Amino acid sequence: MTTIYGIKNCDTMKKARVWLEQNGIAHSFHDYKIAGIDRQQLEAWVDAKGWETLLNRAGTTFRKLSDEDKANLDRTKAIDLMLAQPSLIKRPVLVAKDDITVGFKPDIYAALFAGK
Repeated sequence: MTTIYGIKNCDTMKKARVWLEQNGIAHSFHDYKIAGIDRQQLEAWVDAKGWETLLNRAGTTFRKLSDEDKANLDRTKAIDLMLAQPSLIKRPVLVAKDDITVGFKPDIYAALFAGK
């Protein structure tokens, strides 16, 4: 089962979901804002891809964090921040074919689903 995780109103999420639909990839959508994300799932992603990859430092949510929250980031602190504010998780996170893909690049999605 292919699942795409993110936030409904994110432009990158919209592009990724359109790509999946246009390429006939059946998928479910998990909205962090509505359904949240559990620690076990997030820790599995961090173990697979690293907290540095998953933490969205470019977004407004990160910029609005206090200097104290931004200081001395490590695995535990990053996970706690992402659980408290799921908008801090880079989007989209695609779980498909026993792999986790963070972010959206059409060529990476095409390679992942080549031959479906």
